[in-house]
Amino acid sequence: MSTQRIFASVLPRLRVASSKNATTSLAQQAQQLRCYSRPTATLRPSGPARSSVLSSAAASAPRRVCVPTTSSAQPRTLSTSASLFHGHVDTPKPGEELWVTFIDKEGVETKIAVCKGDNLLDIAQAHDLEMEGACGGSCACSTCHVIVEDPDYYDKMPEPDDDENDMLDLAFGLTETSRLGCQVIMTPELDGLRVKLPSMTRNLQSSDFN
Repeated sequence: MSTQRIFASVLPRLRVASSKNATTSLAQQAQQLRCYSRPTATLRPSGPARSSVLSSAAASAPRRVCVPTTSSAQPRTLSTSASLFHGHVDTPKPGEELWVTFIDKEGVETKIAVCKGDNLLDIAQAHDLEMEGACGGSCACSTCHVIVEDPDYYDKMPEPDDDENDMLDLAFGLTETSRLGCQVIMTPELDGLRVKLPSMTRNLQSSDFN
């Protein structure tokens, strides 16, 4: 048999094999891509014949965007919530000042001009005094415990309610004139008030006993 006849008989087989390899390669690439179609594009439940796959893909190419499955996701962003400011008090207007004096555990006195309606916890924190207020002034702990020096001023204050008395029972160094700073509201009757901060506090809250 001549060389030309042998080549003529083998060539169709090579073309069929090449076509099968090309189709297999396209199928493998399609599995590796995640394709998104525009709303106008439609997908057929069963694919067309091999001869029409390439022509239909070429015709719809401008309508498709293929993204490799290995593409990295968009970077995540971090957000922060607004900070909470504790101990904010306003500066009193001239002639409307009320005075309160804090005495720390070292005996250092700090005299402060405050407004009517301010409570001792906010005043102390606004001036960086050592008063913790772990519960944020909700009368649920005893860390804003203060001791009123003058019993006469203590008598001018409203009686502590049951919640305050329960928290005072947990306070370190409890005295007859002990109060919670968050519950002592400055009024003209309390102008000149002097309170002492205890040498230590206990951070026990009402939630610890639920």
